[in-house]
Amino acid sequence: MRPLAILVAVAACHTDVPPDRTVETNGTFAVGTSATTITDATRSRTLGVQLWFPTADAPAPTAFDQLELPANQVMYAGLLASAPSCPTRTLAVANHGQPLAGSFPVVLFSHCHSCTRLANATTAARLASHGFVVAAVDHTSDTVWDHLAGHDSDITSAVLEIRAADVRFLLDTLPALIDDIDPARVGVFGHSFGSVTAGRVAQLDDRVSAAAGLCAPMDNPLTPGVSIAALTMPLMFIVAEEDNSITEFGNTLIRNNFRDAPGEVWKYEVPDAGHWSVSDEGGLLPIFAPGCGPGKRQTDGSDFTYLEPETGRALTAAYVTAFFKATLLGDAGARSYLDTASFGVTADHR
Repeated sequence: MRPLAILVAVAACHTDVPPDRTVETNGTFAVGTSATTITDATRSRTLGVQLWFPTADAPAPTAFDQLELPANQVMYAGLLASAPSCPTRTLAVANHGQPLAGSFPVVLFSHCHSCTRLANATTAARLASHGFVVAAVDHTSDTVWDHLAGHDSDITSAVLEIRAADVRFLLDTLPALIDDIDPARVGVFGHSFGSVTAGRVAQLDDRVSAAAGLCAPMDNPLTPGVSIAALTMPLMFIVAEEDNSITEFGNTLIRNNFRDAPGEVWKYEVPDAGHWSVSDEGGLLPIFAPGCGPGKRQTDGSDFTYLEPETGRALTAAYVTAFFKATLLGDAGARSYLDTASFGVTADHR
């Protein structure tokens, strides 16, 4: 049995508990963050890492590019200067802050194809404010910097295995990076190719107790490697209804993952959302435009305007935070929130 299954079962009994709407705002902890690198000598891979954690240090509005490793800060600032208004530009965090003493559950994050570890920073910061340590890794050879250099990685099963190994190595290394974690309470989530990666990590690693996928199926025939039948832990999926990156075919696969998951599972369908509506890097590059400003509906080809980026990030942060509070902490109010249809989403649970 996966860890915390008893806690989840107990929480499920408290159906009369009102939804915990604090997940829609920052929690009681100030948020600290720091960037570093780790090296997996056995695979000759050096990986950028972002940690998000509760802190006693005072947060301040921080330019998004300053969260990057020093070598990439000027380039990231340049991308933001050239981008439309959609990408996140500041976060209220204690950059280079010190972790608060405690024993906090861990949530791992895997970014989208050609993105960075900062791609879901709003969600990571929200989780940290509610008492989680979040660890995000740059998948070297599959980042923004690789894309700009003209050598994008492929989306293949072989690359999936590399990405999953990155996340698992990060989890192995985490106790050396931050003391105040509870290794018995571990979740993973990812966006796009990161959703597939999250599913693969959850399938391979018994330390993972819950997994969430944003805007892509975990089990899909285009990138084999994940079997939804093997994912017996609680799962969550977000479907962007106007996702013309994975198209209706991809959205149908997400719905099939929801239908076929052997354990408890939640799904949220988001109207007017595109592939990058959930991301802090939506619109940062032209390839990240779907989800930023005007577009064409993938459902019928008509003109429309995507969901406001702040709303897309807000609903993602709320539901991901509620999911991990419910599954890793056994929080009954968070579990109740998971069954609400906030932000105009359609919520399904079975």
